[in-house]
This record gives sequence, structure tokens and C-alpha cells, in this order.
Amino acid sequence: MENLQGLSPQNQNASAEEESKRKAAEDEMRRDMMATILDSAARERLSRIALVSPERSRQVETIIMRMAQSGQLRGRVSEQQLIDLLDQMEDARSKTTAKTTIVYQRRRDFDDDD
Repeated sequence: MENLQGLSPQNQNASAEEESKRKAAEDEMRRDMMATILDSAARERLSRIALVSPERSRQVETIIMRMAQSGQLRGRVSEQQLIDLLDQMEDARSKTTAKTTIVYQRRRDFDDDD
């Protein structure tokens, strides 16, 4: 019984270590692909976006990688093309989600003159 309990944390540590290695390899592969697909100005812009919004940066990277894999990209992506892609993403997002509005409701007291 003690042997089974002793092996379980080791197996968990080994699987966690494998998972972290796999994730690091995926991140390295993603960075390499982005370096070959994007020109330097576009890479800089995407890295600045990643500082502010990592999930949006990840979405853009995924879209660009899919476009490259499907052959939609002919050359390197310039900064202007990246900006156009971001604008398209923002337009699509604004169409799918309703614009939020803020309504102020003020409480009225007994002694208000209104």
C-alpha cells in the first residue's frame, strides 16, 4: 500500500514535468513560426499587444498561423497587414457582442426638491 502511495506523487511530478516540456516546445515552435511569418515591425506590434492583452495576442497568432498553413499568405506579414487583421477582428467582435451601455439611476431622498 505504501509503495502505491509513494509512486503516485512521482508519476504526477513526471507528468507535470512532461506537460511543461511539451508546452515549452509548443511555445518555442510558435515563436519560430511567428518569426518567419511576420516582419520585424509586425513582430514588435504583436509583442506590444501581448503585453497588454495576452489572450488577444494568442488569438492573432493562431489566426496568422492558420492562414499561413492554408496558403492564404503569400509573403511575410507587414505591420499594416497586421493592423488590418486587428481591425477585422474588432469589427467581427463588435458585430457579435452587443454594445454595452451604462445607465445611471440616482436614488431620490424625501427632501429632494425634484
